[in-house]
Amino acid sequence: MRPAIEERFPRPSVMGVINVTPDSFSDGGVYLQVEPAVTAAWGMLDAGAAIVDVGGQSTRPGSDGVGADEELRRVEPVLRDLNGAPLSIDTSKAVVARRALELGAELVNDVTALREDPEMVDVVAESGCYLCLMHMLGEPRTMQLDPRYDDVVVDVKRFLEERLAFAVSHGVDEELVCLDPGIGFGKTVEQNFELVRRLDELADLGRPLLVGFSRKSSLGRILGNPDARTGSTAASVGVAVSAYEHGATIIRAHDVREHVEALTAARAVAG
Repeated sequence: MRPAIEERFPRPSVMGVINVTPDSFSDGGVYLQVEPAVTAAWGMLDAGAAIVDVGGQSTRPGSDGVGADEELRRVEPVLRDLNGAPLSIDTSKAVVARRALELGAELVNDVTALREDPEMVDVVAESGCYLCLMHMLGEPRTMQLDPRYDDVVVDVKRFLEERLAFAVSHGVDEELVCLDPGIGFGKTVEQNFELVRRLDELADLGRPLLVGFSRKSSLGRILGNPDARTGSTAASVGVAVSAYEHGATIIRAHDVREHVEALTAARAVAG
């Protein structure tokens, strides 16, 4: 029996990011080979990450998906070499999640919130693993074309509440679930920052919140570059601290050491 997710990941915890892909928005190709991916993951853990999120399919705006065989080809050797490390698998495919859990992953991070693969909810429920449900408007290929909401926070909250209810109704233990508002997944710059500003409304759902603003293009755009594809480490850390102060439990970050140090200081100030 696993401890509740907020016990496993006390506020604030940092989730490191390893994209085993050629085309992720920030670090595509950097960790496509096994050795640099594994070395980077251990480095993140040494720097204070509570867990490392390994993904084999880019979900950057405009990206196309890959098949399960290719996704497994990318992530399986990395997961195998990291055996014994605290790992999350960033996937929406049940076959990938199942294999990752067999290799020791403890959390399934599904950006489709169990909508893409009808078998995913059973894999999660049967394994008793941790689960992150994320909001995304549409799909990566089209999500940034013209995102519109009546009220972005209200709409995201309603979606996450529905997906949480779906998971629980299919046997997932609610105490093992966290929720992610999906920064950059079908949102404008203004909507991304509004979600962080009003995180307390999402916290009313009673589940820990994961926020992944690290290096997102919105950070570059508020600094004056309307065509920015990524944001700086400094801007990422600034938003991470704000997200923590507004109720986030887990911060998903590429630059782990900087985030851990900044959040440790923010926690000391908060007492």
